[in-house]
Amino acid sequence: MDGIQSLARGLHILDLIANSGRSLSVTELAHALQIDKSSASRLVRTLANYGYLQVEPGTRRYTLGRRLYHIGWQMLNLMPIRQKARSYLYRLVQETGECAHTAVFAEGKALVIDDVETETTLRVVSGTGRMIPLHCTAVGKALLAFAEVPCQPELAAFTPRTITSQAQLEAHLLEIRQQGYALDDEEFDEGIRCIAAPVYNYMGIAIAVIGISGPKMRLTDHRLGQAAEMVMRAARELSVELGHVGEAAYCEKIKD
Repeated sequence: MDGIQSLARGLHILDLIANSGRSLSVTELAHALQIDKSSASRLVRTLANYGYLQVEPGTRRYTLGRRLYHIGWQMLNLMPIRQKARSYLYRLVQETGECAHTAVFAEGKALVIDDVETETTLRVVSGTGRMIPLHCTAVGKALLAFAEVPCQPELAAFTPRTITSQAQLEAHLLEIRQQGYALDDEEFDEGIRCIAAPVYNYMGIAIAVIGISGPKMRLTDHRLGQAAEMVMRAARELSVELGHVGEAAYCEKIKD
């Protein structure tokens, strides 16, 4: 019975914070639940440890954690993102001549939920439903950089170019955030380059990534910049279609 009561109180805490429209302190939660402060503190710490709550920066107050957002988009956005992204994948294939794909975070990896292949003989086919590492793929690194999903502690080497140092990966993710896209430069498969950019929902949360993959002989240094702009533009426009208001002004500007 105690376990069930604790679960009920934990769920009540989530409801209280979600409905309050602001962060709440342990004291406020204890008062609302009519329990002592130490009991409320234990419940809050447990929820925070599992990512369902997080501390508001600079305070001792709590807000909803990113784990809830991840669960939310997995439930509500997985199929819509696949359907809505498809037209953008076709456009990227037409613009770049390379295969295009959509991926989301699932079970510690990047899950490819859709692929559109190019008609060229030499092409990169990843396969819908394939789960690939985060630290050495463009879609995976884009998820790490923009969706802030957790990274596996062990960074396995797949090619001589794979990043295997956590410190080096963190520095690389900072560069990705600054430039707006992720590049896999023969880090997962030798001879293959991939580019990916984040897709945001109406809450401003990166819920997926879209990108392209192609042989290095076609995705040359000369073409990378232009191809990255195409991928980022498609990702931005898809984000606006999903209700990401923050990008609406940008898209209106580029239409002028």
